[in-house]
Amino acid sequence: MKAVSYTNVSSFSVSSNRSCRTSTFSSYDRFQSKLTRVFLLTVPKNDLIHDAQFRNPNAKTKSKYLSHSHSIEVVTLLEVGRGKELDMDAKLEANGGSGKVGVSSVSTKIPAVAHPLAEKPDEVASNISYHAQFSPHFSPFKFELEQAYYATAESVRDRLIRQWNETYLHFHKVDPKQTYYLSMEFLQGRALTNAIGNLNIQDAYANALRKFGLELEEITEQEKDAALGNGGLGRLASCFLDSMATLNLPAWGYGLRYRYGLFKQRITGEGQEEVAEDWLEKFSPWEVVRHDILYPVRFFGQVEVNPNGSRKWVEGEVVQALAYDVPIPGYQTKNTISLRLWEAKASAEDFNLFLFNDGQHDAASVLHSRAQQICAVLYPGDTTEGGKLLRLKQQFFLCSASLQDIISRFKERRQGPWNWSEFPTKVAVQLNDTHPTLVIPELMRLLMDDEGLGWDEAWDVTSRTVAYTNHTVLPEALEKWSQPVMWKLLPRHMEIIQEIDKRFTAMINTTRLDLESELSTMCILDDNPQKPVVRMANLCVVSSHAVNGVAQLHSDILKSELFANYVSIWPTKFQNKTNGITPRRWIQFCNPELSGIITKWLKTDKWVTNLDLLTGLRQFADNEDLQAEWQSAKMASKRRLARYVLQVTGESIDPDSLFDIQVKRIHEYKRQLLNILGVIYRYKKLKEMSPEERKKTTPRTVMIGGKAFATYTNAVRTVRLVNDVGAAVNSDPEVNSYLKVVFVPNYNVSVAEVLIPGSELSQHISTAGMEASGTSNMKFALNGCLIIGTLDGANVEIREEIGEDNFFLFGATAEDVPRLRKERENGLFKPDPRFEEAKKFIKSGVFGSYDYSPLLDSLEGNSGYGRGDYFLVGHDFPSYMDAQEKVDEVYRDRKKWLKMSILSTAGSGKFSSDRTIAEYAKEIWNIEECRVP
Repeated sequence: MKAVSYTNVSSFSVSSNRSCRTSTFSSYDRFQSKLTRVFLLTVPKNDLIHDAQFRNPNAKTKSKYLSHSHSIEVVTLLEVGRGKELDMDAKLEANGGSGKVGVSSVSTKIPAVAHPLAEKPDEVASNISYHAQFSPHFSPFKFELEQAYYATAESVRDRLIRQWNETYLHFHKVDPKQTYYLSMEFLQGRALTNAIGNLNIQDAYANALRKFGLELEEITEQEKDAALGNGGLGRLASCFLDSMATLNLPAWGYGLRYRYGLFKQRITGEGQEEVAEDWLEKFSPWEVVRHDILYPVRFFGQVEVNPNGSRKWVEGEVVQALAYDVPIPGYQTKNTISLRLWEAKASAEDFNLFLFNDGQHDAASVLHSRAQQICAVLYPGDTTEGGKLLRLKQQFFLCSASLQDIISRFKERRQGPWNWSEFPTKVAVQLNDTHPTLVIPELMRLLMDDEGLGWDEAWDVTSRTVAYTNHTVLPEALEKWSQPVMWKLLPRHMEIIQEIDKRFTAMINTTRLDLESELSTMCILDDNPQKPVVRMANLCVVSSHAVNGVAQLHSDILKSELFANYVSIWPTKFQNKTNGITPRRWIQFCNPELSGIITKWLKTDKWVTNLDLLTGLRQFADNEDLQAEWQSAKMASKRRLARYVLQVTGESIDPDSLFDIQVKRIHEYKRQLLNILGVIYRYKKLKEMSPEERKKTTPRTVMIGGKAFATYTNAVRTVRLVNDVGAAVNSDPEVNSYLKVVFVPNYNVSVAEVLIPGSELSQHISTAGMEASGTSNMKFALNGCLIIGTLDGANVEIREEIGEDNFFLFGATAEDVPRLRKERENGLFKPDPRFEEAKKFIKSGVFGSYDYSPLLDSLEGNSGYGRGDYFLVGHDFPSYMDAQEKVDEVYRDRKKWLKMSILSTAGSGKFSSDRTIAEYAKEIWNIEECRVP
């Protein structure tokens, strides 16, 4: 065997007498501007490789004729744009005549030795090599980028498992009061970067991977985002878990293990296309299945009344809830908590072998099929009764499995008989929105029917244990479940809900006669004969010991409008907990250039866990050196973003233009339509200008991204309109140097980690009073991005913190909105000519032949379903365009813009999820730090 070494390989050609197999993979490293290509060749025995050419720009062309008796592997690496050679040999190696591709020769240099707690690069590399060989998930001798990722992730997981086990044991010994956070969504993002960052082992892993000829960035790119959420609700829950672990709080998360997520978004000429997520197509290296954690969850059936008057839920169908645990490491602490995800399954006993052998294959495995449906998709369509049943099944499945687990842990940590009055002193259950509301009747059922408690004692335990976070005032998000569907699926729980409602009504009739006229809206059961429903938000408010909003404006609206009558009964029950984001993922790890500058100028990195220290940047906001470094960091992020956009859309964008971004779930109240109408007006004006006039404008690249629910037709139409506008603008040679429009497909956490650092202007333009909080606004502001927005949600507090002069404000206030809608109904609205001009331009057909009339009709008329401009796009359009003109003006003054950008970051300290969680812990959960020694 002879080894040959070449670098900067630009071509490789093969001719063979018989069949020859060549496989190629490429990885674009968005952080280093590097393209890595590996060519793997397998040639049949006794064949010749002819004219294998390795071209080096600094040397003459080299050719070799090689004869061999076994299959060979040729590994060549091409590095572009870095101006240095890789420390790696391209080897031709015999492989024992197996006819398979051999193990990469570089990996054989590194001993495969287990070092689960490795910190030194050599030991880390050995541990990675160990997992590649002895934790096999792929064919032997295969070590490409994908295999390298899985081996690396399992090496990191070794370290996490040690800390994870120590944390569990410590909590068990100390037996603190523990919080359990229930959410239908956890939008985690990639785990590898976060884990090695929180463990402070980035350098060790980067250096270890270089021993394989790999870069850490290209390995992290192999990880697929866990498809466990959709938007802000799930991302908030994940930020909260990070802060719980970092603050060393005894806490866990509970969710569902969705196999196909919501959907993966593809953009075609027809707009959005939805396909299933494939994050579990192979497996997730971060989850650990707990085969011993299995709980029965019942659906349907009937209630059996025993002679002593006790009640029992029996029969129906029973599926099993199996636990999958994901470790959540805190930042530079031993504490590693759990996100426990439930998967639904049926047992072997539920498979009817007789029916199967009789040819009735589907009938033989009905329960298995139904179980698989429960965790198949996040938010399955609910326009049919079957869809409604499935959604309700999901919610109850999460609640029942989690509560059984919580009760089991409560019992595990103490000897029986159990004093159930202690339960609320050891357990806090937080409901993230109304999706887990069934925790309330299920905890009552478990305490009464299984543990033998009476109603009063069970109610006292339940109401002292459960707290509720409201996330919206939108009617469709305040869940109401059909009573017939509930009786069908959960008959015992409907009995309990009926009793809760009966006792609440009796309390009002006895103690608050002034509220009797309001009972029809306050009660839990709406018995309207046409559409009887259970009001889940009302059930939460009546049953919980604390109710909170997620921004000051939102909480004020809850107290003054939505829940005003309840506030008069329980004034101390209602609180505000302004949302926050984790600074680890959302600046330190995703924006290393800017993070380094912040640490340099503050002379400490303690801001990562004490974000209030960012105010120290204010004194340097006018400093020319800081501004120069700040601009350099922003340009590095913009170039990274430009490369990503080119990669996923094929569109080339100019990093010297203003990067203007709106990324969030597509919804009429979030007003992506207002954004694109503004872009259309800008495009029309540019078309009308002379070439000299255009040169005086501020070049802008507008990026919009987000998923639209397939059944939300106007949201889907908006996605198509953005793409149609982009197709016209970007192909227009007169204009495309001054304006580009890009729809960024399949927006998720990993995409956000590229978009947010590269953004200079971010649009948070929802109709005032309709966005509970928003958290992407916090992420953009923290990364020095300026905001154009309304006084809605957390925008109000962001503007207060960063300074009114550093926020581009427009639009009606929440107080104005009801009056403006009433004026619209009365025909008093007078549209701005610019607004009419933009709509007319769409109708002219300049953006294609698609009929946008149904979308534009929502902006027309004075009232009626789907009409009357309910979200006030027309009213806010003129002030929006005026604010955009101000943006253009300020952007041309680079010094002023940079100062505003620095002050945006400096004022973002309040919006750390560490602050939010510390408030929850003290004021709602009553839990304390439980640090692993």
